Amino acid sequence: MPRAWLWFMAPVLALALSAGAKAADRWGTVPEPKPLPPHLQAQTLEHDGARIWYASLGRGSPVILLPPGDASSDLWGDQVPALLAAHHRVILIDSRGQGRSTWDGRPLHYKTMADDVLAVMNALHLRRSAFVGWSDGAIVSLILAMDAPERVTRIYAFGANMDLSGFNLAGALAPTLRLSQALLERNYARVSPTPDNWKAVSAAVFDMQTREPSYSADDLAAIDGPRIAIVDGDHEEFISRAHTEYLARTIPGAKLILLKDVGHFAPLQDPQGFNRSMLRFLGR
Repeated sequence: MPRAWLWFMAPVLALALSAGAKAADRWGTVPEPKPLPPHLQAQTLEHDGARIWYASLGRGSPVILLPPGDASSDLWGDQVPALLAAHHRVILIDSRGQGRSTWDGRPLHYKTMADDVLAVMNALHLRRSAFVGWSDGAIVSLILAMDAPERVTRIYAFGANMDLSGFNLAGALAPTLRLSQALLERNYARVSPTPDNWKAVSAAVFDMQTREPSYSADDLAAIDGPRIAIVDGDHEEFISRAHTEYLARTIPGAKLILLKDVGHFAPLQDPQGFNRSMLRFLGR
């Protein structure tokens, strides 16, 4: 996930946990997502040293789903059926080096991942789309709003930070950190064309997340065109509430949405609540 750097701090900071701490609350869980529909029209695209996996299904107003760091599109298993039922065309993209996509071992950058998304849109002859981004995927979505606003209609950006000050250091104490890493490693071994490469991929994502993103208030204030929702859980463990509110306040016209009784893994913890909010914002 996008807060992978916290994983390396956890053994030290975990000593601060109280003996009676509970992980049974919904925001302290990382449930398995539902399987993706079996009728995916999956393809790959060679782009800038990577082979990018993508899939399209359904008809209607297009929505591109961008997953969190270290993750594949499998994490959207609870969202895809809801979007299809609401008559959206769903496009799934695995970020370079992650999930079913490969990469050439060069350092990862969010800007490069945004360029990968545009390449997929071009391959699909897709002029414009709405986006639902989760964490790293939300960062990429917001970069597209800055760099290619003419290609973006709406963005539902969940759990994003746009500079390194957005991290909540206390997230290293969250039980979801270890749970999510275990889930993501299992998923990578199952779907990746290079299943033994997890450590290298995770390290590359970690390196990117300690360097990026680094967008200023002026950069965010210059966004013009797409309708944007800045979304997070009211128990978000990895991004500070102050940063989330700053993004919503700084991006012109952005709407702040806080989902109840969930954290960074809201799409898995409360799929129905997440989907209702997502579909209400996207419309038809």
